[in-house]
Amino acid sequence: MSWTRRMWMVLAVWMALSCAAEAHARVIVVPPRPGQVGLGLSGLYGTLLQTGDFGDNFGSGPGVAVRLRYRMRFERGFGLTFESHGYDPRSDAKFKDSFTDSLLPPGGPFTPKSLTLQLFGVDFYQMSGTRTRTTRMLSVGAGLARASRALNDGETDYPGDGFYVSAGAGVERFFWQSWAYDLGARYHAIFQGGRANHDLQVSAGLVFYASL
Repeated sequence: MSWTRRMWMVLAVWMALSCAAEAHARVIVVPPRPGQVGLGLSGLYGTLLQTGDFGDNFGSGPGVAVRLRYRMRFERGFGLTFESHGYDPRSDAKFKDSFTDSLLPPGGPFTPKSLTLQLFGVDFYQMSGTRTRTTRMLSVGAGLARASRALNDGETDYPGDGFYVSAGAGVERFFWQSWAYDLGARYHAIFQGGRANHDLQVSAGLVFYASL
């Protein structure tokens, strides 16, 4: 067999394998349809701006988010969000005793060593590119915010519940069947104690869509 014929055979096999791989890729990636529900789990990192009762004394830290998304018609959707954020104290934090209003000493037994914010809310999504492998989305949301502070003596205090509103943007990049990478950024305005706290976060995780 001549060298030219062998090259043509290699080229034909390569083209056939490429077409088969492309067809296979189209089969195994299945973007969700209206009526499907997605379950997502993401890690996140948030930062409080230095405003509000929380932001004055706490800075940034990691967290985790669980989100349910229901795909609707006309590239819309809604969902539920459950988030838990952890924040470390700022280096210049000044905590006050809730009874005497006096400053607590750094490292004292009743001085907070961390803040946890838990958010429970509803989100509404406007999407684009829902028939492709990459879905882009904008979101707005609102819900309840529950705060707790871990103290140096091992106890926990609860500054009080509040509520939040949010706005965000993100993408879902499908890589196998109805599994996708879930990347996003959000802003939260958290209202507690008559003041607004401003939180910025980025998140990355996975989401899987199943039929009802």
